[in-house]
Amino acid sequence: MKPEDESTPDPTTRLVHADRHFDKAQGGVHGGVHMPVHTSVQYGYERVEDLIGVFQGTVKGRFNYARQGTPTTAALESKLTQMEDGVGTVCFATGMAAVSAVFFTLLRAGDHLVASRYLFGNTISLLGTLQGLGVQVTLVDATSAHAVADAITPATRMVFVETIANPGTQVPDLAGIGALCRQHGLLYVVDNTITSPALFQPKTVGASLSVNSLTKTIAGHGNALGGAVTDTGLFDWTGCANIFDGYRQGDAKQWGLTQLRKKALRDMGGTLSSDVAHRIAVGAETLALRIAQTSATALALATFLESHPAVARVHYPMLASHPQHAIAKAHFAAGAWLFSFELRDADACIAVLNRLQLPIKATGMGDTRTLVIPVAPTIFWEVGAARRAELGIAEGLIRVSVGLERASDLIADFGQALA
Repeated sequence: MKPEDESTPDPTTRLVHADRHFDKAQGGVHGGVHMPVHTSVQYGYERVEDLIGVFQGTVKGRFNYARQGTPTTAALESKLTQMEDGVGTVCFATGMAAVSAVFFTLLRAGDHLVASRYLFGNTISLLGTLQGLGVQVTLVDATSAHAVADAITPATRMVFVETIANPGTQVPDLAGIGALCRQHGLLYVVDNTITSPALFQPKTVGASLSVNSLTKTIAGHGNALGGAVTDTGLFDWTGCANIFDGYRQGDAKQWGLTQLRKKALRDMGGTLSSDVAHRIAVGAETLALRIAQTSATALALATFLESHPAVARVHYPMLASHPQHAIAKAHFAAGAWLFSFELRDADACIAVLNRLQLPIKATGMGDTRTLVIPVAPTIFWEVGAARRAELGIAEGLIRVSVGLERASDLIADFGQALA
């Protein structure tokens, strides 16, 4: 989150009180410190004029059918908007539903998308689907804004990057790409999942939309799937040809969010349930505390591994050896919980992982428990060895998602496993 002056409460202070303030603003009278879980699918009205107004968008802050949101999801969206310093947020059932919503509702056949080649594997797969529907996609080395600039064509409508790539931890030229997108009037979409708004706000580099897989850093306990898209308020939607005529009414800053909610939630149905929204909202209250500890532990463990004779290379943005260390230091408050490392003997990978006692051998990331996985034979197995080599994924690469365990305990465990 952005730095606060002395008169403004700390972000954690504001988050732990956000539910009751939101409830008051909505006319709540029960005094609960958490928003209740609204399980109702339908929402009734005394006056049919109000029901009509909700459908036509002239009555704000009310609900008609849970597929487009509930009071519980609205409270979570309010928190996320505050965290990202945006103008509004739409929540989804998963992070991939959020990413899909951005592509499928804001791009059309014939449009061109420039994206980082260092993306989450499922996002790369989704881009293949997008190409099959007539959207042109160019993958570039987004660590260089020049590479992005070279890929832009008259048909380009959007640039998509992640703050820290999984699993190679490449960091794009965030500010340089932001300046480029402003110059060309392009939608600049930044997936903020690994860093989260606790370490970085994409708005500060000119992003139009910030995407978060809530499953990871924000919920943080490995017990809830969710995703979100936050509009930073920086993009001029009046110049976007892909906004449907029916949504070009009222405040233009809300047009993109309206299309996302109508098309991706109402039409496609990637809805976040109230039950899960409540769990994510509670998890978010400790976000700043968790990310501070996991970032410190990740740096300590990465530093230890970088000096170990069995390790060939460690990929972590806060290490001075990282190619984008300067960019990470300039933009991120800390390095987050994700890093990866390469063994000198790739054939020892499975044996080393089996000797670890504390980390859980599992996919997924951003849990309170440390998770480890060999990358080549699992999450990047389908792409094949040649493609892995192009992406810089070594055959002995191990991905680590650092949890809340004591740093000294993890260092001792990795030490004995590598001995």
